[in-house]
Amino acid sequence: MAAPATDVFAWHARPGAFERLTPPWERVAVVEQRGTIENGARKVLRLGRPPFATRWVAEHRDYIAGEQFRDVQTRGPFAHWTHTHRVEPDGADACWLEDHVAYALPLGGVGALAGGGFTRRKLQRMFDYRHRVTAHDVVAHARARGSGTMKILISGASGLIGTALAPFLTSGGHRVVRLTRGAGEQADTVAWDPGAGTIDRARLEGLDAVVHLAGENISAGRWSPERKARIYASRVDGTRLLVEALTGLRQPPKVLIAVSAIGYYGNRQDDIVDEDSAPGAGFLADVCREWEAVTLPAAQHGIRVVNLRLGVVLSGNGGMLPTLLTPFRLGLGGAIGGGAQYVSWVAIDDVLGAVLYALSTPALSGPVNAVSPHPVTNREFTDTLARVLSRPALLPIPAAAVRLLFGEMGEELLLASTRVEPQRLTTSGFHFAFADLETALRHLLGR
Repeated sequence: MAAPATDVFAWHARPGAFERLTPPWERVAVVEQRGTIENGARKVLRLGRPPFATRWVAEHRDYIAGEQFRDVQTRGPFAHWTHTHRVEPDGADACWLEDHVAYALPLGGVGALAGGGFTRRKLQRMFDYRHRVTAHDVVAHARARGSGTMKILISGASGLIGTALAPFLTSGGHRVVRLTRGAGEQADTVAWDPGAGTIDRARLEGLDAVVHLAGENISAGRWSPERKARIYASRVDGTRLLVEALTGLRQPPKVLIAVSAIGYYGNRQDDIVDEDSAPGAGFLADVCREWEAVTLPAAQHGIRVVNLRLGVVLSGNGGMLPTLLTPFRLGLGGAIGGGAQYVSWVAIDDVLGAVLYALSTPALSGPVNAVSPHPVTNREFTDTLARVLSRPALLPIPAAAVRLLFGEMGEELLLASTRVEPQRLTTSGFHFAFADLETALRHLLGR
């Protein structure tokens, strides 16, 4: 790891590290947790989905501060399991991270013969993923260390990005507060109801930063007039409510990261666009333009505002990618509408890195494109996904079928072409960990 041993060990000891280390293809839920990695800490996990879920209970032992911790299965699918984590310095600014797992499958020799090879490959796949995530996160937090630890409010914390962002930030030492409906008096939560126009302003005091992610899912079905109204209200009216609350505080936060989308640019065919490009036409472009406009009072009030324009976010836990996996694994995938339209995509890990970078970079403000520097055409995307899955991609979906099935939503999300450059991130020094599509897909899918 290109980070000091103390940083790597401390990262493992903080809340959120376990969630960050769990691969998206492993169905694991934390049922109960006591402590983190110190002696006596305990986790109860549910593996798989009911009714076939398995319970795993692990206890932590043999803790040596800054060097080692060990978790031992006391109940679970293995005959026995002991996982020792060791961190050894390699000079002042690097270290070796070693995971040593001693395990046995049930049923003795029969179990080893039947499932030994499968289990070994499964573990190798999992630890490859864990080590990539650890290296990414520790280095990202090290680069942002100059900003210190922050108390950060997240809206939309239960969504695709929010569920990854919260553990990413807490494992870096930051304190996360969630903006939720019906939060009551729960610790580290703030209640709001965007539909009713209410928010608990008193509990917003003392924040260092806000990451505003909340909004209606735009890709969950056809856009009826009622649904379009909900999409608009959830983004524009919800953002306006939050901004009015923040600007009315005695001590407003220093920075607001207000997520927007590259839908701002509309359908631009093969034209290359960046943050200085004019807005496009269409429903999404109109929403994005007004969505960003309502953050202007925050900037005028002295809050540094970053409008993070997200591309198509690739994650194994939700969004577009899991939807595509079943047809592609069955060999039923193919380009959409001819495949010449550009897809400006970004891996979820780079979204997290970009949010932290925006939080900790005082010179960054205004619109910032959060997309890979290497957009691809739809055909290139589908061919790459098929190659990663070792499947053909021979069944294209005609544009007419997309329009028939999805209407306006299909026209703007699936058939529109937006070729976006992340000009402000790259010129300011941000490093993309997964800039290449095939590398990103192999990471996210464990391939």
